Amino acid sequence: MPQKFLVAGEWRSSDDVLDVHFSYDGSWVDSAYMASDRDLDDAIAAAQRGFAVSRRLPGHKRTEILQNLNRLMRENFDKLVDLMIMEGGKNRKTAVGEATRALQTIAVSAEEAHRIGGEVFSIDWTPAGENRQGFTKRMPIGTILCITPFNYPLNLACHKIGPAIATGNAFILKPAEKTPLSSVLLAELILEAGYPPEAFSMVNCWGAQAGEMVKDDRIAMISFTGSASVGWQIKANAGRKKVVLELGGNAGFIVHDDADMALAVREAATGGFANAGQNCISVQRMLVQADVYEEFADGFISAVKALKVGDPRDADTDIGPLINEREAQRVEAWVGEALAAGATLLHGGQRSGTFFQPTVLGQTQSEMRVNCEEVFAPVVTLRPYRDWDDAIAIINDSPYGLQAGVFTRDIKRIMDAWERIDVGGLMVNSASTFRVDHMPYGGIKASGLGREGVKYTIEDMTELRLMVMNLG
Repeated sequence: MPQKFLVAGEWRSSDDVLDVHFSYDGSWVDSAYMASDRDLDDAIAAAQRGFAVSRRLPGHKRTEILQNLNRLMRENFDKLVDLMIMEGGKNRKTAVGEATRALQTIAVSAEEAHRIGGEVFSIDWTPAGENRQGFTKRMPIGTILCITPFNYPLNLACHKIGPAIATGNAFILKPAEKTPLSSVLLAELILEAGYPPEAFSMVNCWGAQAGEMVKDDRIAMISFTGSASVGWQIKANAGRKKVVLELGGNAGFIVHDDADMALAVREAATGGFANAGQNCISVQRMLVQADVYEEFADGFISAVKALKVGDPRDADTDIGPLINEREAQRVEAWVGEALAAGATLLHGGQRSGTFFQPTVLGQTQSEMRVNCEEVFAPVVTLRPYRDWDDAIAIINDSPYGLQAGVFTRDIKRIMDAWERIDVGGLMVNSASTFRVDHMPYGGIKASGLGREGVKYTIEDMTELRLMVMNLG
């Protein structure tokens, strides 16, 4: 039987079924029922009722539910890993890493549920405020629509679910159509953990249906992680709702002549090809100071050649398939365009079905799509630069601004990069792919709006409410 979706504690089926195939070999994995428009309306209506219950949960109860969820996820750790491998082609190393981080995200959410406080402050700065005392408190916002991507289906769901539970909000989880299975198990665990059933639903549905939910006035907030084109369309359609967008990037990576070359090589090889490059903070545009370009390029290409491409179920596989063959064909076309326009192939460049070999391109130009757009694949470009200011300018010559990496020992250059590189996060002597789940994470320009990281998501999922007491 296909996997059912969850509406306010009720597991439902429909006449619409989505098949899920293993992108490694195309074999059938499972299927999932897709929610109807009526099911989605029921989920929103139930969330309105459920919010009246969830908002009154005391802090210790919200923490207890999150601790229960953490325990249940630990007990089902291997199942979650296997589901992510089979539904998305994620290699085992990355799937284990994602499941581990998801546990940490829920654990941090349990901790932060204790910390949702307010402020006591003086009103009598002016004569009109004499004999008055001010207080603030953070209040849950209502029903949150959580839309998640295929590349990290578990942890990015937890980045929305954990803070929603911590704040006592109602929420509806809409997983990516390409990876619906891990969210089914996650919904089972949330239900078992004890969150009020009417306060959450998990609905596998089509994108157009989610677009209608975006417009619904009963939704108080939308938390979306995915492509820039879809995210900004959601923002345009959302009306007065609060919207948080975690979108794409084409991360820059600067290696100056005083850098630790061995460290830079290791970080680049990991950061450019983890999860087959399907990572919005994946290293994409690599800039190396001309005096050390050959040294870095030789070491980097050797490290890339050592990466193992193969069956994502194998524990030693570094790079598995892309999510589907259409994406692999797109990447093949982009690389072909770059080569036809004068780029050189330093390594890789071949496609076989859903696989694209780890690829390094040299002599690229900023206007090539492998540079100016998000490639979202195991493809990086490598360019020399002469002056530090040139590197900064090239990094900023992008519609995106999510994260960047800089390798140098010079504290003045580090501080200059922090000041001038237009991104939401700068990683120093680390690849742009670095993220831990309590830090403020997000971008500027086309890369998004708002910040994730449990504490910061809690701020977005609550409203600051003021009370002024007249003591006269």
